[in-house]
Amino acid sequence: MTPLRQRMIHDMQLRNFSPHTVEAYVHAVAQLARHFHRSPEQLDAESARQYLLHLVQDQHASWSRYNQARCAFLFFYRVTLGRDEQFEKLPFAKPRKRLPTVLSADEVRRLLDVVAHQPRHRALLMVLYGAGLRISEALNLQPRDFDSQRMFIHVRGGKGNKDRLVQLSPNLLDVLRGYWRECRPRTWMFPQNADPGRPMDSGTAHRIVARAARRAGITRRVSPHTLRHTYATHLLEAGVDLLTIQRMLGHQNLKTTAIYTHVSEAHLRAVKSPLDLLYAKLANEANKPPVS
Repeated sequence: MTPLRQRMIHDMQLRNFSPHTVEAYVHAVAQLARHFHRSPEQLDAESARQYLLHLVQDQHASWSRYNQARCAFLFFYRVTLGRDEQFEKLPFAKPRKRLPTVLSADEVRRLLDVVAHQPRHRALLMVLYGAGLRISEALNLQPRDFDSQRMFIHVRGGKGNKDRLVQLSPNLLDVLRGYWRECRPRTWMFPQNADPGRPMDSGTAHRIVARAARRAGITRRVSPHTLRHTYATHLLEAGVDLLTIQRMLGHQNLKTTAIYTHVSEAHLRAVKSPLDLLYAKLANEANKPPVS
């Protein structure tokens, strides 16, 4: 590890950045340097701008990845190197809001059925759906994080490096106990196959979910985050209030949680079209007895 990379990591650790953010920022700066075949110290704001354009035009990167890279460059040049050369003028992208993909209850059942004989895969999918965790939160779980007495999951170092408690379902607890008895995970609940001392990487988890979805006959693109969206939407349809769902998901802003009101089938079915209301009114008027 170069002294410059170590210094950047130390700067982020001093600001209590989450391990996930540290890894993502270091990776973004390394990709910038690799793109220009030069040390990032030798690059300027225009180079960073050209690379961000490359992400959008050539790599078709998501806007979230674009913004993450921008924030990484801003931190590296302004904090680690102490330079203010117009880096703050790098444009921040405002992504278009898209409705999340949500699975039906039957699709979730089929998804879990196809991994019924794969204890680790089934436990992972049930944690993602049954607790609504982000993939990084699920992969960082340790056996000690499950409180079977109070029936809570202790999520440590979630987004924003914040801890929170999430309800532990009795059905999920039964599955996790069976998984633990068979596989005996030690440090991490979902360790790597090759190195049990390290947690499963997110790429492996994405492939597990995508493969299970294909086997379940689900044609839409399904990712670990799809199960989190499904968890929140199904809670809403079950009558759980938005504020509680916000806390369970670890959202900072209630507006973020409110997106699920737009995809909840129960909420949509409860809405009456103005056209239907008009026809109902006309029908009532037609059925009124004539005034004598």
